[in-house]
Amino acid sequence: MLSDEQNYQLLKALEDNPNTSQRELAREVGYSLGKINYCLQALKGKGLVKAENFRNSTNKTAYLYKLTPAGISEKATITRRFLSQKLEEHEQLQREIETLKQEVAEQASST
Repeated sequence: MLSDEQNYQLLKALEDNPNTSQRELAREVGYSLGKINYCLQALKGKGLVKAENFRNSTNKTAYLYKLTPAGISEKATITRRFLSQKLEEHEQLQREIETLKQEVAEQASST
């Protein structure tokens, strides 16, 4: 099971460059080639991605990976969740920074 961040990265990479090879996609998102193949098969099985052979390609194993309407909708849902997680992390960091600033100020005034 992929995290929202991993799903977001994969779907975004496919949306940005649908004619990428699995090898290029693996390199871009930092997965092994086997994991990319597994993920693409799972996305196709869920109806989120469809793969089509390039008609004019001399390499008949080259595919065009396109997000389906369901895939586009799922990417939007994942993007919203991922953004919410990142905003919460940002707010937590801001609170930690404020606490650290207060500690430093207290230490400076006591010396």
